[in-house]
Amino acid sequence: MSGKAGDAADRALDDALALANDPRAEADRSRPPATDPLVVALGLGDAQPAPARPSRPAGSRPRPHTPPPPAPLDPVAVALLHGAEESADTGPRPPARRGEADRGGNGPADRGAGPAAAPPAERRTSSRTNSRTGGTGRADRVADPEGVATGGRKPPPPAERRRDARTADVTWSEARRIARQAGRRLGARVMPLGEEALGAALAEPLTALTDLPSFDSSAMDGWAVAGSAPWLLEGGLLAGQGSPPPLRDGRAAPIATGAVLPPGAVAVLRSEHGRTEERGDGAWLWVREPRFAPRPGQEVRRRGQECGRGEELLPVGTVVTPAVLGLAAATGYDELTVTARPRVEVLVLGDELLDHGLPRNGRVRDALGPMLPSWLRALGAEVTSVRRLVDDPGALRDAITAGAADLIITTGGTAGGPVDHVHPVLAAIGAKLLVDGVAVRPGHPMLLAELPGSTHTGGRAGSRIAGRAGSPAPGGGPFLIGLPGNPLAAVSGVLTLAAPLLRTLAGRPGPAPYAAALTADVAGHPVDTRLVPVVFDDESAARPLGFAGSAMLRGLAGADGMAVIPPGGARAGQETAVLDTGMLGPAWGSGG
Repeated sequence: MSGKAGDAADRALDDALALANDPRAEADRSRPPATDPLVVALGLGDAQPAPARPSRPAGSRPRPHTPPPPAPLDPVAVALLHGAEESADTGPRPPARRGEADRGGNGPADRGAGPAAAPPAERRTSSRTNSRTGGTGRADRVADPEGVATGGRKPPPPAERRRDARTADVTWSEARRIARQAGRRLGARVMPLGEEALGAALAEPLTALTDLPSFDSSAMDGWAVAGSAPWLLEGGLLAGQGSPPPLRDGRAAPIATGAVLPPGAVAVLRSEHGRTEERGDGAWLWVREPRFAPRPGQEVRRRGQECGRGEELLPVGTVVTPAVLGLAAATGYDELTVTARPRVEVLVLGDELLDHGLPRNGRVRDALGPMLPSWLRALGAEVTSVRRLVDDPGALRDAITAGAADLIITTGGTAGGPVDHVHPVLAAIGAKLLVDGVAVRPGHPMLLAELPGSTHTGGRAGSRIAGRAGSPAPGGGPFLIGLPGNPLAAVSGVLTLAAPLLRTLAGRPGPAPYAAALTADVAGHPVDTRLVPVVFDDESAARPLGFAGSAMLRGLAGADGMAVIPPGGARAGQETAVLDTGMLGPAWGSGG
C-alpha cells in the first residue's frame, strides 16, 4: 500500500497501537472523539458495552481485534488515555534506571521484577531538552551562544554536546511513525520462482496469465458420462493426454482426476457411485443407487472456475509464501517481480561480550548476535553480516562508513557512558539523527539516524534489477539503528524502530493490530510506555509474564507477544494492544 491511502492506514495502525502514549491537544483531554483510533481500537465509543470474549482452542493465535459497538467512555479508560500527560508535558522527566542508561552487557544480569512491579527509580546519564523540529520528531543538538549558557566557556564539540544538552525522548508511537516514514520502498527485483523469493513482497500485482483451470476437467476418479444411465463404456481418459474425442449420448468413458473432460460429457460419476456389467454388446455402467445419479456439471472443474486470464490475484505488497509460489506456478509464472530485501549489517559492540562458553571474569555471553539475524530475516531483511567490534570509536567509524547495507544495526553504546561511542561517531561522519531517545521502557536510549551517502544500487546475485542499471536505489538512507545493549531493551528497539523501517523498505504491509484483555494489573512507568511480554490463555486474554527487566530474556522466550502498557499502568480486564513479535513466524512472516 502506498500514497495517501497507505499512509493514512499506517497512521491508523500506529495510533491504535499507541494506547494513549502520545500527548493530545489540550481541548481533547476531557474526552477523545468517537473516531479517535485509540477509542476505536479499545471499543470505547458512545453506545453498547463490549460483548463477552469468545473462547478459542488452546494453543491457537488470537484473532485481530475487531472493535465492538461503541460503549459509554469508562472513566478509568479516560484516565489511562490522558491522565499522565500533564506530568509528561510540564514536569521534569524521571531519573533513568541505571541498568538501561549504562551500556552494560547484553546478557542477563538483573533478576526479579515481575510485570506488576513498578520500575525502580531511574537515573539518566545524559540529560536532554525538547527540541523537535519540522514535525519529524528529530532531537537536534542545542548549541548555546558562546559565553551565555556556558558561563563563558565555548560550547563543547558535537561529540560531547549530547551529555550537556537536555532533549526529551519522542513518544513511542511517534518514534514508530518516524521510522516508518523515514525510508522509501526499495527497487524491484525479478527473481526465479522458488525458495529465494520466499519472504519478499510483490512489487507488481500477481495477475493470472491464463484461465485457471485452463480447460474443463474431472474433479474425481470415475466416469465421464453423456446422457442418462445406463451408459455403454468406451475408451479411457487420463490426465495429461490432451484433448479427447467427443463423447456421444448414452456413452461413458473412465476418467482420472485432472483429465480433460471430453466434449459432450455432462458430468462425472464417482467410481464409488457406479458399477459395471459385462454384456454381449459390451461393458455397461449403472448407478449403484438412484440417489447417486449425477447432476449436470457434477464433479467437473469448469474452465476459469478459480480465475480468468488477466484477473488480479494478489496485490502489491503481498508477502511471498509457499502458497503464493504455488498459485504463481499454477497460473503460469516462471519468475516474480518483488521488492528487494533490505540488506542489514549487525554490529555487536562491547569488550565485555563472550561468543562461547559460560559467563566468566566479569564478562557475559553475547545474546543479541545469535538472536537478531533470524528475527530480522522474519521482518523481511537480508542479513549480510554479523560482526563483533571492540569498544573503539575508530573501529566503529570504519565499520559504519565501509558498510554497503541499507540498514546498519548496532547493539550497545547508545547512552552516555565512557565507552558509548555511537553518538560521537555519528556526529563525526555527519549523520542525521531522526530519533534520539524514545519514551518507552525498556529501551529508551535507542536511536535512528540517516547516514550520508545513498548511492548504492543494491544488486543481487541470482536476480536482475527491474529498471535502469546503475541508477541510485530507492529507499533513502542508508540508515543506522542504535539498539541498547540489554537484550529486552534491544528487542524493544527492534519492535519500535527496526520493524516499521524494514516494512517500508521491503514494501510489506503492516500487521493488523489486535487487542487482548489483561489477566492481571500491570504497573506502568509514570510518563513512558511499557512493553511487557505476555502469553495468551484459552480465551485470548493476555497473561503478563515475569522476568521483564531490560537485561532479561526469560519472559520474552515464552511470550506470544508484547503488550503495550500506557503511562500509569493498566488494570486486569482492561484491553490493551499486543504487538506480534514475529519470533514465531518463519522467514516469510511479518511481525512488529
